[in-house]
Amino acid sequence: MSQRLRPLFFLVSLSLWLPLAAQLGGQTVFRILDIPSSARSSALGGDYIAVKDADLNLGIFNPGLLNEEMDRQVALSYLPYFEGINIGYLSYGHHLDSSGITLAGTIQYVDYGTFTRTDDTGTELGEFKAGEYVFQAGAGMPIDSLFSIGANVKFITSNLDTYTSSAIGLDVGGVFAKPSKGITVAAMLRNIGYQTSSYTDEREKLPFQVQLGVTYKFKHAPFRLGLQMEQLQQWDLTYEDPNATVEIDPSTGEVIEEKSSTFDKAVLHLVPSAEILLNKNFMLRVAYNIRRRQELVVAEKPSITGLSFGVGLKVSRFHISYGYSQLHLAAISNTITLAVRFADFKRS
Repeated sequence: MSQRLRPLFFLVSLSLWLPLAAQLGGQTVFRILDIPSSARSSALGGDYIAVKDADLNLGIFNPGLLNEEMDRQVALSYLPYFEGINIGYLSYGHHLDSSGITLAGTIQYVDYGTFTRTDDTGTELGEFKAGEYVFQAGAGMPIDSLFSIGANVKFITSNLDTYTSSAIGLDVGGVFAKPSKGITVAAMLRNIGYQTSSYTDEREKLPFQVQLGVTYKFKHAPFRLGLQMEQLQQWDLTYEDPNATVEIDPSTGEVIEEKSSTFDKAVLHLVPSAEILLNKNFMLRVAYNIRRRQELVVAEKPSITGLSFGVGLKVSRFHISYGYSQLHLAAISNTITLAVRFADFKRS
């Protein structure tokens, strides 16, 4: 096998050996790890792992994208979520010329707000707070002119009044990028880890996920098309609605079961996206999350559930991004991200 193909082959092979019974739909802990709190990722469908440029916001979620252009860059993101929940992160990138390794340190948080404490009779006894935090250190390096790899180590903690839960996690990413052809391919194993302490006697799973992504940038047109593949560790992501009306075959009296085709199951893993690169200072973004729409759409009022879009601006030396995502009929996600590279100030 070619030496160049081994890093990506290793990642895909490793994913096949990991447990295939991943839990979705609220059956894992620390869901902060799956919320796309970067505006660019949010606008592009949630998991955008296959663009290698100077954006530290992508590098902290796929460490294989970390590169020297992210040296001395600071990234801040803020997401006012639902019902007073606030999410954000602060990250810093630093490149080591001696080794070719690019490092990134990140603090991510979810603030669930303030709650009223009561006793069994409903008497108010004061207030308490709840939140989750991720402390992350990442490193990425090129193997040659085409391949790069990286890893994140995370410490996650959750606080609910005086109760705490914690975990240790690991991300591993590999990237193949050939700018002359406009092709980037990435593979990731996210949230490999272990809950070190829990709220109950039973330890729960982290939201482990296998991801693949590919993007293509046209050479003579201002477009970059992307296709992200998520939750590949579990083939059947079909949502079974427990409240769905049961249909009975009038001739046999048996329940009519709706079966999903291979195609129906395959598309639930796909998130197509596009970036319109009008110039180096202005970009438009759009994506469609098929599984999100199937799971969260309200048939009577479908709206644009599953659709997301956004814009990226460069103002002076500041990169500002906005991401809009229609999660379901009653919830809209608006994310704002700011990045600045201190090295650009020195050059001026």
